[in-house]
Formats: sequence, structure tokens, C-alpha cells
Amino acid sequence: MISSLTDRHHSQEIHSVERVGLRPVPTAPQPPPPALHLVAPEGQLQVHTAPYRGSFSSVLSEAVRAAGLGSRVLISQFLKGGVQQGPSGRVQLCGGLVWLRPDVQACVAEPNLDGCRDAVQAVWAICRQHLMIGDLDQLVLDEIGLAIGFGYIDEAEVVSALEQRPGSMDVIITGPAIPPNVVAMADQVTELRRGF
Repeated sequence: MISSLTDRHHSQEIHSVERVGLRPVPTAPQPPPPALHLVAPEGQLQVHTAPYRGSFSSVLSEAVRAAGLGSRVLISQFLKGGVQQGPSGRVQLCGGLVWLRPDVQACVAEPNLDGCRDAVQAVWAICRQHLMIGDLDQLVLDEIGLAIGFGYIDEAEVVSALEQRPGSMDVIITGPAIPPNVVAMADQVTELRRGF
């Protein structure tokens, strides 16, 4: 029998086979298509550093953009003060963005200022908790290197928390004086050399 590509010829072949008492051979069921192999989200540890402060507006604007698109984002500015914020006064913007600063009178520019250690530690405690439970898509740690350098946060504690973070969370560390141990852990390091 000659096979044909047209439906008319195919139906004639089926009728011819049925007339002689035969039934057409059923076509074998098609195997299901292979399942999609979805890749688990993989976060990165990024370091953006410069020899001076206040140089990472692009990171902050990207965090705002990510939150606007539905990501859960926390921006923690460890040494920016003057707004009497603190953990109880954190600001929520565009749905998924929380902005947190320590409850200090002004921006912190030196070690051993009264009340600064406790205020910075309160911000770090919230960040560490988010790192442990993994309930964020992105965590920005602004000027944490200086906070470590001023003695307000323990470097070993930060390294340990970063090592334990969930693999799906992006952590972005900004500012000058990032400890070498933290830089060594980073998936990406960006160094801004000039601000003009």
C-alpha cells in the first residue's frame, strides 16, 4: 500500500482495511515532553567600593527599581543618621522596599561616638536576622565596612552571617573600607576610582 499525505487518501486506506475485516493499527501514544529543568535562583554577593563615601547612588536606585518590580528589598545604611529613624522607624517605600538607618543624631564619621554602637548594632541585628531566615530578594549593606572599621560591628560576625546566607539572596555591600575577608567572598567587586 502506498502512503499518501492527503487526508482523503488516508481515509480511503482506513475504509479499505475495515472492509476486509481488519482494524487499523492504533498509533503509539507519544511520550510526554521532557519536564522543564528550572534552575534555582542564585543570588550574588556584590561589593561596590570607592576611596570616599556617598558614591553608590546607582546601587540605591537599582534597589528601588527592583522593589518597584516586586522584589523584597532592605536597604540598611549603617552610618547615615540625622533622621531619628532606628529599627522602629524604618520606612517602607513602593511595596517591597524597606529603608533602615540607625537612630543617631547625625551621620557617623568616627569611632567611639556616644550611642552609636548600640544604634548601629540594632540595624545589624535586623540585617543578620534577614540573612539567616532568607526572606529577602536583595539586601543592601551600605557602609558596613566603615562600621566594622569604627568598631561598631564585629567583622567575624559579618563574615559568618554572609557565609550562612541563603543562596537565592542578593547581598550588595557598598562603601569604602570593605574588609579583605569580605571582598574575597564576593562574586563581583566593583571599584569606583573617581567620582567626577
